[in-house]
Amino acid sequence: MLGSAFKDYLMLHFIVLIWGFTAILGLLISIPAVEIVFFRTFIATLILGVLFVLKGRRIIIPKKELAKVLGTGALIGLHWILFFGAARVSTASVCLAGMATCSLWTAFIEPWVNHSRIKWYEVMLGLVVLVGLYVIFRFEIKYWEGIVMAVGSAFLGACFTVSNGRLTKKHSPYLITFYEMMGACVFTALFMPFYVLFFAENGVLQMDLTLSDWFWMLLLSGVCTVYAFSVSVELMKRLTVFVINLTVNLEPVYGIILAVLIFGEKEQMTSGFYLGTLIILVSVFLYPVFNFIYKRRKQKQLLRMQ
Repeated sequence: MLGSAFKDYLMLHFIVLIWGFTAILGLLISIPAVEIVFFRTFIATLILGVLFVLKGRRIIIPKKELAKVLGTGALIGLHWILFFGAARVSTASVCLAGMATCSLWTAFIEPWVNHSRIKWYEVMLGLVVLVGLYVIFRFEIKYWEGIVMAVGSAFLGACFTVSNGRLTKKHSPYLITFYEMMGACVFTALFMPFYVLFFAENGVLQMDLTLSDWFWMLLLSGVCTVYAFSVSVELMKRLTVFVINLTVNLEPVYGIILAVLIFGEKEQMTSGFYLGTLIILVSVFLYPVFNFIYKRRKQKQLLRMQ
């Protein structure tokens, strides 16, 4: 039993390591961010569709729910565009530092959506995150675009995470992922004319993938998207939400370490950047601890009232 639990913990860390690798893959693939997201979501949709056909599973959900899932997919598409864009205009490390704010954005968005009270420690930790971002801005002002895009991506990540929390109560996570990848792909395709008009280099889409691009893209779509998600869902059946959330907070840590190891001097930042990132990570790690203590106290109060 203990051996099985240990394997689950190792697998969870492996999945988080994979997620930390996505920003690096965005830099290894030669085409721009929007084109990366289109190919990633298209290939992921195709893979999931083939798996559903092979397993003989139905992929039909009510029209009202379909609109919600596709809409959430559009948020995911924009989230990834900003995510890979942030890595391109700055560095993978800056991108991941901004993404570390995701769990704290969730702490504010979830109570608002569910009409519950915001907890005092969420406000406190949110202010700590702002201090960390201020320190990074002060020392890495040349990467301000990347920081803003990464924080925006983190905000959208929190939005679709909260949305998924509701959707998974009604439908299979795999089915939701299939339609969300489809929604993200359609959104990206619809965004492309606007992108070409205002943002694309020379006003042209770069859709030609090299052989190495195809390798990294298949790795991004198959391993980082389809495989990592399915394994994380499976682990949720055996590990507590607290353990999973605490471990997922290591994503920017793993990602920054990998970026420095792979790209070397390009990812070497000032001491101020690492200080700001450390402040953000401390607040991120403290959130589940405070949340756990808060819930324990609530449970004890309820028991006393009974």
